[in-house]
Amino acid sequence: MASGFNPNSPFAGKKKSLDLNGNGSSGISSQGAERLVSAGRLDGDEDAVELKLRPKRLAEFIGQSKAKEQLAIALAAAKARGEALDHVLLFGPPGLGKTTLATIIANELDVAYQQTSGPALQIQGDLTAILTNLREKQVLFLDEIHRLQPVLEEKLYTALEDYQMDIIIGQGPSARTHTLEIRPFTFVAATTRPGLLSSPLRSRFGILLRLEFYTDDELRFIVERSAEVLGVPIDSDGAAEIAVRSRGTPRIANRLLRRVRDYAEIRSDGKIDRATAMAALDMLEVDSHGFDELDRRLLRTIIEKYDGGPVGLNTLAAALAEEQDALEEVYEPFLIQIGFLDRTPRGRVATRLAYEHLGLEMPRKNTLFG
Repeated sequence: MASGFNPNSPFAGKKKSLDLNGNGSSGISSQGAERLVSAGRLDGDEDAVELKLRPKRLAEFIGQSKAKEQLAIALAAAKARGEALDHVLLFGPPGLGKTTLATIIANELDVAYQQTSGPALQIQGDLTAILTNLREKQVLFLDEIHRLQPVLEEKLYTALEDYQMDIIIGQGPSARTHTLEIRPFTFVAATTRPGLLSSPLRSRFGILLRLEFYTDDELRFIVERSAEVLGVPIDSDGAAEIAVRSRGTPRIANRLLRRVRDYAEIRSDGKIDRATAMAALDMLEVDSHGFDELDRRLLRTIIEKYDGGPVGLNTLAAALAEEQDALEEVYEPFLIQIGFLDRTPRGRVATRLAYEHLGLEMPRKNTLFG
């Protein structure tokens, strides 16, 4: 999944490309370089590999225990009643498995599956054609729902609640309204920015599931499973080394696994152990916290140019020659999540952990974090 961007921002227009299904790729910095540790999709080839690695059933899905438990109960109840599952909203950072869970829902219900995205739907006819051609109890997955046009969002309300859709036929005085019946279906939507959804739209979802970052142990299991699928020999220590540098995100873990596999095949005997994984990831400049050069440059800029902060977003973006949206939506969330960066009313501040990680001494005058 891709990071949530403001579609009206210059960054969204220039830096966030769409694939054939309208899925965004947010792994590109304002300087055009694809980041290995980006949680967004990078290219079409990666999508093909991701599809191969995705679990097909809920029992195979690793992590997200709370979301899985809620979903398992809802799926069992829907199957017992012979009804379509309530509409599902999946939200959380990119790369955590929202698309995977959508396909699992369809597999568990043994129904048809169709996928599209908010940016891919441009006119009412697109939405009408999709909804009126749905099969009984089918799963319709809409990625990046926060980027759906408001006029189309309003058309969804009656479709989700009453399984009906009103369309206007003709123009001017001769125009008339016609109501189309829609077969009962399950609408699964995903977003990285739930705060951008309107209250009327959120109220149409019966099941709301938040996906959290994964633990190192969960990621180790994911790396081991992916290695098995790819036919890559790996030991537990090698998988653990990849896991701790994966920023809590399965998509990044699988991407790093493939790069380490390449290194092992050329520089080693093809088997991934801890030493091989460490050597490969060090060569790729992915450190023990999963930071790449851009992460470290951001922290060093705050510390060395602005005495650790606070520094405003505009100033920081200018100093790094990066777009503000890229800093706020791509770089900062993970740094804030693990406690290396803090947002204050006066600006961004590097924490003690950032100083320690970079081997720098924290100045005494900065007492915000002790």
